[in-house]
Amino acid sequence: MKKILSNIATICLLLSLLQSCGWESSIKKGDESYALGEYYDAAKFYRKAYTNIPAKERKKKGEIAYKMADCYRLTNYSVRAKAAYMNAIRYKYHDSIALFYLAELQKETGDYKAAIKSYEQYLSYKPGNTLAKNGLTSCKLAPEWKKNPTRYIVKKFPLFLSNRSEYSPMYAGKDIDQIYFTSTRDKAKGNNLNGITGMKSADIFMAKKNEKGNWLLPERLESDVNTEFEDGACSFTADGKTMYFTRCRIDANSPVSAEIYVSQRTGANWGAPQKCIITKDTLSSLAHPAISPNGHYLYFSSDMPGGYGGKDIWRVPVSNSGFGAVENLGDAINTPGNEMFPTIKDNGNLYFSSDGHPGMGGLDLYWAQQDSLGNWKIDNLKSPMNSESDDFGMTFEPGLQRGFFSSNRKDARGWDHIYTFELPEIAHTVTGWVYDKEGDALPEATVSIVGQDGTNLRVSVKGDGSFTQKLERGQSYVMLANCRGYLNCKQELTTDSINESKNYELEFPLASITRPVLIDNIFYEFDKATLTAESTKALNDLIKMLNDNPNITIELNAHCDYFGNDSYNEALSQRRAEAVVKFLVAGGIDINRLTAKGYGESTAQSNK
Repeated sequence: MKKILSNIATICLLLSLLQSCGWESSIKKGDESYALGEYYDAAKFYRKAYTNIPAKERKKKGEIAYKMADCYRLTNYSVRAKAAYMNAIRYKYHDSIALFYLAELQKETGDYKAAIKSYEQYLSYKPGNTLAKNGLTSCKLAPEWKKNPTRYIVKKFPLFLSNRSEYSPMYAGKDIDQIYFTSTRDKAKGNNLNGITGMKSADIFMAKKNEKGNWLLPERLESDVNTEFEDGACSFTADGKTMYFTRCRIDANSPVSAEIYVSQRTGANWGAPQKCIITKDTLSSLAHPAISPNGHYLYFSSDMPGGYGGKDIWRVPVSNSGFGAVENLGDAINTPGNEMFPTIKDNGNLYFSSDGHPGMGGLDLYWAQQDSLGNWKIDNLKSPMNSESDDFGMTFEPGLQRGFFSSNRKDARGWDHIYTFELPEIAHTVTGWVYDKEGDALPEATVSIVGQDGTNLRVSVKGDGSFTQKLERGQSYVMLANCRGYLNCKQELTTDSINESKNYELEFPLASITRPVLIDNIFYEFDKATLTAESTKALNDLIKMLNDNPNITIELNAHCDYFGNDSYNEALSQRRAEAVVKFLVAGGIDINRLTAKGYGESTAQSNK
């Protein structure tokens, strides 16, 4: 019996030793893959080791949980990464950085309340950490941005969708009928899965529009631009003849390096790519090139020395003789986090993605504008352009605020897809109607529009007497309607500064020059020619009408009631007409345009 128990104990000991050797072997393989940057492969080995490590080996389980979490985070498996970091913390992993990454993942999955707690706990260990402070700010801003989205319209673009990732769309310079993007879809070159991502190595694909302006299905670029390595994140000169792109070569004996290549197009074919010698540094990563519209600068992302931490955005001057000295864009743009995927719009504004500035989740989209002194103004594009996931890689139609970008929002696998975006134009317009005072439309009328912003237009009306004209926000305009045989009519309008579309409506009733105009509400003191205060408004309106019609002369007719004899009433009405003339002259009207005529009670009787 003792012998049997002894054999059983020996077997258990051997099994334990074999099991120990098994998870230690998996850790070793995981470490080797991790050192080469093959995070997808490393995660599989760490996961196997973590499962087999005995529960009593708490320190070791915490260490491997942390390594596994890192691999999942670096391959965008956010949900798995979050769970693994939680396990690392549960097993008392020694470094508080696990709390920071947990907070980042909680933010990326939209769990802002939990992220706040994790950031605060991490800041109790590292009170001065800028990224944690920005992350805490993000968790407070993001819910408000989601509640109050901007006017951008964002939609997934199904035609470019595949069963893998596609990202970094880019128009071929000014040619909006061709678009290039990067994808790991099945049609990419090669049959092997990439140890970094667990998918095929990315290639550059291209789609064209047909004669009806509809996008055709994308095809892989048949060129030496695509290799068995990772190729993508391209950018084009304005003429579409030069392409810069990123290539990540894989070496079995060294870590992955990202490099920038350039290819020239002759006709429809892209020539053999050449590596861009931007710096003598061969250890740092250089990726995500973006050539400026004028071709003078090449912007890119790099972790080279001299930056602010993580990956920064740099630029280098480009000339016929090659590249000049590299320049970091500074701490207004770059943070201790990662700034990547720059794009330069045709107006010179910089768009890029960052996980270091306050944002909504992972990589957020930002725009930046440089003033005459070289200072950058930066702003987050907010929701719906940004989400709790990664949003990056924009391209714009020239001159417009619309185009494509990439995001892994709402994809549990963390795969990127291409979305369209558009910022609808804010249209402030005026719609007016020109008609005679009898109510009939005046289709032969025109309207002159003069604006504080320099507008000086003459607009013809339609058959129904209407017109519509675009206006600028926050500006003042004077509009004068005129038609042959009619008095002019002037209207003034100041548009609001509101950040939304609005239409203003105005009416222009014109009086015929052959039809007497009855001016109501002119009053005199009893039995006198003295104007009362109640007459001021009507007389000021008359001054306005005369100023609007500087070429007309008028006869002012005044009348009396039936009391008094005819000669007395005629004299009184004459004095009253002259009183009106004096008021108008005092208001700036030339006396030579005015004639006063008193009719006593005669016309009043005939009009009664």
